[in-house]
Amino acid sequence: MPRFYWSLVALVAGAVLAGCANQPAQPASPPPSQPAALPAGALGSSIALGRAVIEDPHKYLPNDVKADMSCAACHLGAGTVPRGGTFVGTYARFPQWNSRAKRVIALQDRLAECFLYSMNGKAPPYTSKEMIGMVAYIAYLSRGVPTGAAQAKSDSFIVPLPSASPDLAHGRALYAQKCSTCHQANGAGIHGAFPPLWGPTSFNNGAGMAHLNRMTGFVMYNMPQNAPDTLSLQDAYDISAWVLTHPRPRFVKTQPIVQPAQPAAFF
Repeated sequence: MPRFYWSLVALVAGAVLAGCANQPAQPASPPPSQPAALPAGALGSSIALGRAVIEDPHKYLPNDVKADMSCAACHLGAGTVPRGGTFVGTYARFPQWNSRAKRVIALQDRLAECFLYSMNGKAPPYTSKEMIGMVAYIAYLSRGVPTGAAQAKSDSFIVPLPSASPDLAHGRALYAQKCSTCHQANGAGIHGAFPPLWGPTSFNNGAGMAHLNRMTGFVMYNMPQNAPDTLSLQDAYDISAWVLTHPRPRFVKTQPIVQPAQPAAFF
């Protein structure tokens, strides 16, 4: 990995929903953008790899990602931005009950879920250096957060939705005005810069962003990329509802999840 990599500020994120957000990130202190902040040796290298995977999963896990997305599309600043999909404190909340899986899951399960839904891909092997690196990175960002601590309300972007139905015509007009420059009129985005919001290379219908309350809050707090936190709740609600009227890949519940076998000596 180039030496200059960790000199980039956390604000340099991958593509984000409705544009790459460039609001200042607020990582845990000391920030992981400073090489000296990382532990020495193999652990520090694993943490660095984890962040790199989150910013560019296509590079590190090309066989596990089908969507033209990065993890940082929904976790701004590689998970360091409050109300932008922050990872700060996430490690402290696992294992946890998962209502969709109807079982208690570990953090690796949650990351696998993101690859299956948001990446419309496959679950990376749990013992792979990339998966362990992502867990190490999230644990590093979560240091100092007590085990079992709930997410701070100031970190969450999920919002209660307006009681009235969304105005799809208003959402369409706002999308053309605020979003189409980055994500294109056809929602296909720009490869390597701005993620697709619908179509065959976008996240599938089971992803978190396919839920109206999640997309609405994310858009309201983080978009547009050059003026985040300027849309009203109604604006974000209408834009998100209009985006979600479009087709996207369907999640296949029956697909087998195969993890490679390891010799006992691996453990």
